[in-house]
Amino acid sequence: MRSEADQSVRPLDHLAERGEDNAPALVLRGGICSYQELRSRVSRLAGWLAAQVPEKGARVASWAAKGELTCLMPLAAARAGLIYVPVNPLLKHAQVRHILADSGAVLIAGTPARLSTLEADDVPGDCLVIEEGKAIEEAAALASELPPSSADTDELTAILYTSGSTGRPKGVMLSHANLWLGAESVATYLGLESDDRTLAVLPLSFDYGQSQLLSTWYAGGCVFPLDYLMPRDVMKAVGKHGITTLAAVPPLWVQQTELEWPEETAKCLRRLTNSGGALTPDMVTRLRALFPQARVFAMYGLTEAFRSTFLDPALIETHPTSMGKAIPHAEVLVINDAGEIAADGEEGELVHCGPLVAQGYWQDEMRTAERFKSAPGASQFGGMAVWSGDWVRRDAEGLLYFVGRRDSVIKSAGNRISPQEIEEVALATGLIAEAVALGVPDERLGQAIHLVVRGQAGASGAEEELPRKLMQNLPNFMQPQVIHWREAMPISPNGKIDRAGLMTELTP
Repeated sequence: MRSEADQSVRPLDHLAERGEDNAPALVLRGGICSYQELRSRVSRLAGWLAAQVPEKGARVASWAAKGELTCLMPLAAARAGLIYVPVNPLLKHAQVRHILADSGAVLIAGTPARLSTLEADDVPGDCLVIEEGKAIEEAAALASELPPSSADTDELTAILYTSGSTGRPKGVMLSHANLWLGAESVATYLGLESDDRTLAVLPLSFDYGQSQLLSTWYAGGCVFPLDYLMPRDVMKAVGKHGITTLAAVPPLWVQQTELEWPEETAKCLRRLTNSGGALTPDMVTRLRALFPQARVFAMYGLTEAFRSTFLDPALIETHPTSMGKAIPHAEVLVINDAGEIAADGEEGELVHCGPLVAQGYWQDEMRTAERFKSAPGASQFGGMAVWSGDWVRRDAEGLLYFVGRRDSVIKSAGNRISPQEIEEVALATGLIAEAVALGVPDERLGQAIHLVVRGQAGASGAEEELPRKLMQNLPNFMQPQVIHWREAMPISPNGKIDRAGLMTELTP
């Protein structure tokens, strides 16, 4: 079964056609780019790509900070009939080598400083290595423009590599339809309008980061890319540009709520969106106090299906830990161990069905078969579904709540323990700003609970007080064996707390 909206799907590059000619689409260091200029620049970059790589379906990569190249490449590659592979600018040459080899990229454009770190065996022999400045200059000099694509919208147009937090990075294959419907869905439930201004602070190689671009352009709004050095840079940019929409992951929200925002700057924001980790009740309270006029959207997503759920902002204060319900164009089911729809309150695996489901992992049949399976019989869409590996429960109102990943549940002394539950109790004490609970191998217990925390500014005596608070609010079998205090949490390339890195560090 196909969504009714499938009838209006276009090739991805047609997003450049959505805005009014003279309306601002993108603000770069060189100035404001209108939608008319966006269309021209996309067309010329597409023509340049087609001249460099005439083979349709070939993979082309970028490895650069946010700028004209990385913002235009998703649309330009689609228009040229190529498959775009964005590489996170924070990755090192060894990780880039894996992505180039795995994707079979035949071109990589990037900043000179990054490209200079590549060694001879990092780049496949037939892969062109081009500096981003040269690419943009040569594209701008073209006399003709490539017309909009007429590609089949089921064709592959992008490969997004996961961060590798659960193993070596996997390339998720996305079609024009996946990305177009994702942009339409997000723009719809966020209520984006043509006068919205989105501050793009997340990596554009990240599905949540790329959504900043695509959903804003679907609505005909304007994107302001920002590579920030300090959390305060985000606050300054909001005030300077009158930003209305800000997307972030929990570690960045923690940093923003630790700043003193001028009232006029805070008033600019109409909506705040969160994914890549749950918001705690305390964080929701802080965001609502700091940005009382902004709607707070708690969301859940996975690269294999773009986005799955969002919580109606009207419910954020009464249901702060909920993931909400399915976004437009998604069907989200909770399936128990018997393969049936779970009852209200019963835990089960989140299964995402519908047209947002990706096409699998690039050249990885084994891992594709593990995650992409036939939809449950109860699905209205049928076909292929993403079995997320995330354990959730649904309440009587139909709202979903995250329990934990199947592979992250702590098994200690015969008990199955949710790391998130420990983290929420620890954060609720008000003594710490961030927390990660891990199950570290232990001969006696199977796994011992280790809690890694960063203290809350101004919370005196926290190291003595936290264990006492945990004893009051957690049962004995959920008590951490060890609490590790950190001045800062390790952060992954996608801006999330690096749980895998902490586990490696703590494992004997």
